[in-house]
Amino acid sequence: MSYPPTALSLPLPCVQGSPDWQRVDFISDVHLEEREASTFDAWVHYMDHTPADALFILGDLFEVWVGDDTTDAFAAQCTAVLQRTAQRLPVYFMCGNRDFLVGTGLLQTTGMHGLSDPCVLELGAQRLLLSHGDSLCLDDVDYMTFRAEVRQPAWQQAFLARPLSERQAVARALRTQSETRKHTHTDYADVDAHAARAWLGATKCRTLIHGHTHRPAQHDLGQHLQRWVLSDWHADTTPARLEVLSWLQHEAHSPTQGLRRWPLNQALAS
Repeated sequence: MSYPPTALSLPLPCVQGSPDWQRVDFISDVHLEEREASTFDAWVHYMDHTPADALFILGDLFEVWVGDDTTDAFAAQCTAVLQRTAQRLPVYFMCGNRDFLVGTGLLQTTGMHGLSDPCVLELGAQRLLLSHGDSLCLDDVDYMTFRAEVRQPAWQQAFLARPLSERQAVARALRTQSETRKHTHTDYADVDAHAARAWLGATKCRTLIHGHTHRPAQHDLGQHLQRWVLSDWHADTTPARLEVLSWLQHEAHSPTQGLRRWPLNQALAS
């Protein structure tokens, strides 16, 4: 039995893209953590060298985020990278299931613009629906129940009021549970296609872009609707999983509506 879909409060928040934007990049599920040094280095290289005119980060940039008062050296490194990137191009950030506690403090410190989930991005005549994607994985009933609880303002206020060390301990325990699940389950819930079509219809969009599922692909939803899934990032796998989805203005009238998914080295060389 599927969990009921997240209700949309219309009209959705909308980001109006600049006519000067020739390329817009989308990434998600980088899952930055100190022990994944190669992935962190690849992300830093991308952030410092992307030729995009705007960047949209659609959740799970961090493996875990227990509050904007995080003071460890690794968080400071990540903050510095975000700061310098946001100084040269607009950077938009949407919370994911791993970093839903990112708040106004980090946004103000880095200069990033916060995004609601979902939201609409208008690029010329095109309307793209952006989401992290977890709220559409309706068959993952346990997670949807957990998500409904932890996204409540009262739960978050109570959790953030706890000492930082306690929050970090909770995060470590949850990460251990997640790693255990990876080794005991081979099937993970995917985005519900019917719910995705309903969202697109309600928002008058033809394309949904999301992450979360770690299944990068382009899906034809019928009725001239499509769903693009962003790649997760892992530099140490063979082959490495380091992909960027870009919208290219000069290809906006192509069958893919200007969207192109490419490996990191190609994305930086264009």
